[in-house]
Amino acid sequence: MTGAVLFAGCKPEIAAGPDGRIIGVGGRARAAAGRGAEVVRLRGTTWPGLIDAHIHLEGLAERHLTLDLTGARSLEAALLLVRRWAARLPKDAWVAGSGWYNDVWSDPAFPSHQDLDKAAGNRPAYLRRKDGHSAWVSSAAMKQAGLDRSSDDPPGGVIDRDDQGEPTGILRETAMQIVAAIVPRPTDTDLDAAMARSLAALARLGLTSVHSMDTARGFGSFQRLHARRKLPLRITYNLPLTDLRHAERIGVRSGWGDQWLRIWGVKAFLDGSLGSRTAEMLDGSGTVRLQQKDLIEMVDRCSRAELNVCLHAIGDGAVRRALDALAPHRRAWRYWRPRIEHAQCVDPKDMRRFAGAGAIASMQPIHAVADRELAEAYWPNVSAHTYAWGALERAGARLAFGSDAPVETADPLLGIDAATAWRRRANWHLDLAVSRASALRAYASDAAYAVGMERDLGTLSEGMLCDLTVVDDGRVVATVVGGRVSWLRKPSAASPRSAAGAR
Repeated sequence: MTGAVLFAGCKPEIAAGPDGRIIGVGGRARAAAGRGAEVVRLRGTTWPGLIDAHIHLEGLAERHLTLDLTGARSLEAALLLVRRWAARLPKDAWVAGSGWYNDVWSDPAFPSHQDLDKAAGNRPAYLRRKDGHSAWVSSAAMKQAGLDRSSDDPPGGVIDRDDQGEPTGILRETAMQIVAAIVPRPTDTDLDAAMARSLAALARLGLTSVHSMDTARGFGSFQRLHARRKLPLRITYNLPLTDLRHAERIGVRSGWGDQWLRIWGVKAFLDGSLGSRTAEMLDGSGTVRLQQKDLIEMVDRCSRAELNVCLHAIGDGAVRRALDALAPHRRAWRYWRPRIEHAQCVDPKDMRRFAGAGAIASMQPIHAVADRELAEAYWPNVSAHTYAWGALERAGARLAFGSDAPVETADPLLGIDAATAWRRRANWHLDLAVSRASALRAYASDAAYAVGMERDLGTLSEGMLCDLTVVDDGRVVATVVGGRVSWLRKPSAASPRSAAGAR
């Protein structure tokens, strides 16, 4: 930016200075901007820039590179998509993809390799379930990976088997890696192009920042795009537990980076998911991915290294274990902001423990819309305190909302609706909804707090970074990051210069 920018016509109007920070709000904006300011004319209500507190950017990018089975309403429809995709491939090429969702099929049974082999033309095939916690693989893929009836279940994983002990082609949790490890990867060039498309799509949804739960390969793509000034929104990266030793070795701490790309925490899986039937419940069902002794060691190492933790815990058993591990570290260091990711099932006895442990409930309201029937069918005794945003808020927990995309849509307006009005329409435990003001905080100021950026993001105040989401008539009309327009619904409403891009 070379001068001030005035975002006019919206309410409140906002002025941004050359450094991309807010210098005036409402009645002060025009005077603060000055006569020579660039004027971007908008309409609608100005919100602090919305933040997605839990997203998988690599998964979104892969949708542009691999087979997308999202929306297939039956096994037959999924197999038809596989057949069409495979027909374009060389005979020895892998069929890779994701998005199948057996819970919406007329027969919700998990599929088998026999179903897949013919559709894939006997090619190796690896297809992740919608939730990312199970994979459907073909006979050729299992053969290449050396997986057969003699293979043992890996720690934290399950190989589904038929009555004769033969693998069925469904791999759950860590067992997925047996095949995933040999699936060919896209080139960096292809990944970066797909990543750029995905980030642009997020900007169109009104997102100005995201908290990424990805691998080092994704982080490499973010860095390359950042170096080319191609990031349309801010990314805070949380590295996988397998890379903690590398972060310790080089001394990376939470907050390393800049306002566009930074490192914050370490992501670990305590259990699986409801959809894959691997969520760790207090009744003893589910799959334990990280043993308690290893979890305690991880939290201790992270607190000493001044790295935050993002603990995936969906079942009420996993949530309790997460709280047990966090409790001794209440004030580990100045920016200790431990998070429990998803927290979909929380026993009422544990709700007040979030505030006591200083644990942030990093939740995705849109999951409830998709999973309500599943929760009631398999865990009816737990559904009264499932997706319990309102109860957790009343118990003193700080909420940070996101989407878990591509598992669900990344649209934050749909997430806000799910957290507020959807329960009333669905007539499902209305007391667990939150107010619109609370939902906006969870997508803005509290999401910023969750990654130590509360002094820069989350409110429309002078001195804050000028990240804005402008909404009119129930839809996003403009996204502004650092005082520059990253997306505009109607380019003619602003000068060509003002609609040029985020950086």
